[in-house]
Amino acid sequence: MHTDTERCVQAVQSKDARFDGWVFTAVLTTRIYCRPSCPVVPPKPQNMTFYPSAAACQQAGFRACKRCRPDTSPGSPEWNARADVVARAMRLVRDGVVDREGVPGLARRLGYSTRQIERQLLAELGAGPLALARAQRAQTARLLVETTGLSMADIAFAAGFSSIRTFNDTVREVFALSPSELRARGRQNLPQTPGAIALRLPFRAPLEPSNLFGHLAATGVPGVEEWRDGSYRRTLRLPYGHGIATLTPQPDHIACLLSLTDLRDLTQAISRCRWLLDLDADPVAVDERLCADPLLAPLVDKAPGRRVPRTTDAAEFAVRAVLGQQVSTAAARTHAARLVTAHGESVEDPAGGGLTHLFPTPQALAALDPESLALPRSRRTTLTTLVGALADGSLELDLDSDWDEARARLLELPGFGPWTTELIAMRALGDPDAFLPSDLGIRRAAQELGLPHTPAALTARAAQWRPWRAYAVQYLWATDTHPINLLPS
Repeated sequence: MHTDTERCVQAVQSKDARFDGWVFTAVLTTRIYCRPSCPVVPPKPQNMTFYPSAAACQQAGFRACKRCRPDTSPGSPEWNARADVVARAMRLVRDGVVDREGVPGLARRLGYSTRQIERQLLAELGAGPLALARAQRAQTARLLVETTGLSMADIAFAAGFSSIRTFNDTVREVFALSPSELRARGRQNLPQTPGAIALRLPFRAPLEPSNLFGHLAATGVPGVEEWRDGSYRRTLRLPYGHGIATLTPQPDHIACLLSLTDLRDLTQAISRCRWLLDLDADPVAVDERLCADPLLAPLVDKAPGRRVPRTTDAAEFAVRAVLGQQVSTAAARTHAARLVTAHGESVEDPAGGGLTHLFPTPQALAALDPESLALPRSRRTTLTTLVGALADGSLELDLDSDWDEARARLLELPGFGPWTTELIAMRALGDPDAFLPSDLGIRRAAQELGLPHTPAALTARAAQWRPWRAYAVQYLWATDTHPINLLPS
């Protein structure tokens, strides 16, 4: 979009927040970059230039605006709607892979050379993987400076910087303030909890929280997830330790409270929470496409901005999807809770809630005795084959997975049909076009609305909803009174 100058200028002049994160405005006279919705008087069009990322702005010598704080805008929805190498790379960069594994690790995960990755990112984003990771480190550092009382040395290493000097230089260059000045100027008025980090997760409006939090709460695994005091809480398995996330819906943001055993996990914890709640989606584009169908339009108009509830761990969700085959939501939770109690890693909930375990890893589940599972024999085979493939690496499910390749690999496993595969593609891998035409809830909704309700006919009709069929699923599910569609009281 950043190459469409006329459209970008119109977005800036109208202060259109829908474009925040899609494009960044760099002002040639002040050498400052902003989000399109910046509240200051718009500069003259001839003084504006546009970039696709904050990293590209920083690399071109611009610093972040102190008024609109462009580094805190929602991420570009483009990276969650595509499955090409650039989109997969951006999801991994956002997840902190470059900080942990370097550019060679990023390239290895994607199956390309470092030179190819750098060339493709530079061509599309104006910045290479190191510059993108540096911009993210600066954003993480700002969060820690403004929301915690940690020393600057602790913040530097927690944000991923190799030295305090690099941390100081980067903060000064990006924000035109020293870390101490940034803390004094930008201290956020957020409720502070000892040993936890409180922050706001922005999103593009509108956001309908009922099916999003309702689904997570209704299907939550006891000990791993819970709904408490108006918040969804869950344990997180992270690279350097574990954490607990508390997510509370607010009218203009999601309040997030993170308790981490190692602050180096902050970047990934934030990334996983945003992914879980689908906060980088573009609801206007989604709803506009779905409203073109006169039978879907009333559902969208009634509650616009539905998101796809996802997961923080794709392998975990794949196991839970198998446990949920042909059983009720309550039965699936019971089966999963038994696995967690027997094979999960115990953790302590600092808030005194009901979170007691991390969901077991595929390696831990690969050693279980199939006879100990209270499941039909065929489903035992499905589960043990799945965890075996995940444990030995022959099946990889993660943010960087190729959606079509993952579907093909899953369908090769015994007991995997289109319903389970598409559910994993939708909620674990994040494919916005995943579709479940054989799902009972979808078929009932289709029949009530006058849509074709046989899988083949419904799939043909749903072609006009592409590439947002996963969101259409949310609107169709919401026609039922099942607890997954209701925000818990």
